[in-house]
Formats: sequence, C-alpha cells, structure tokens
Amino acid sequence: MPADTPDRLIAAARRRHEQTLARARTALRQLEATGEPVTYAKVAATAKVSRAWLYSQPDVRAAVERLRDINNRSTGVAVPTRQRTSEASLVRRLEAAHRRSQELTRQVAELREQLAAAHGALRDSRVGRTTHT
Repeated sequence: MPADTPDRLIAAARRRHEQTLARARTALRQLEATGEPVTYAKVAATAKVSRAWLYSQPDVRAAVERLRDINNRSTGVAVPTRQRTSEASLVRRLEAAHRRSQELTRQVAELREQLAAAHGALRDSRVGRTTHT
C-alpha cells in the first residue's frame, strides 16, 4: 500500500463533503428563490443527500430552520424571499398610513363642524320663517 494513500483518501473525502455541501446550499437557494415551503425532505431530495446528513450539518440545518421559520410566519402564500417586504418598508408604510389616518381624522372633524353650522343655519332659517308668518 503506497504511503500517500491515506492522504488521498482524506482529500477525496473532503472533496466529496464539499461537493455535497454545495449541492445542499444550491438546493436551499432554489427552494428559497421559488418560495416553496422548505422541508428537510425537499432539501434532501433536491440535493440528493440523506435527511440524516442534513441534520448532521450545523450550517445547513440552521439555513433550513431559518427558511422554515420564514415560511411558517407567512400568510400561506409562497413568496420568494427576495420579493418579501422588508421591515423598513413596512415601517414606512405604517408611518404613511398613520399620517393618512390623522389627515382623515382632521377632515372628518372639519366636516362635522360644517354640518353642525349648516344644521344651525337651517334651524335659524326655519325659526325665522315661522316667527314672521
């Protein structure tokens, strides 16, 4: 047995492990891009690896869990991550809605005052008519 055989075996195992990791990461990106629900079974089938192997890889497992959490919080509609609304965007939309609500509240108050004035003028005109006739 040649002396460098263990080194070759170790190098081959490392290459195979890196290739497997690359397939798993590619599968995660594909599932994330399509907005499909991410499960260990889907990632394993797409990457052509075992679910047990996925569970044994901390970085892959963390990515699967993160994507599963995102999908579980969603409204049930599969939306790719890159198309999801950012937190900053949601805050801006909320601030705009709040400003609009304040504006509408002011308009309603103004219209109520105008309506009260119109009712008062109508009452005064009716009272003025009945006393003159």
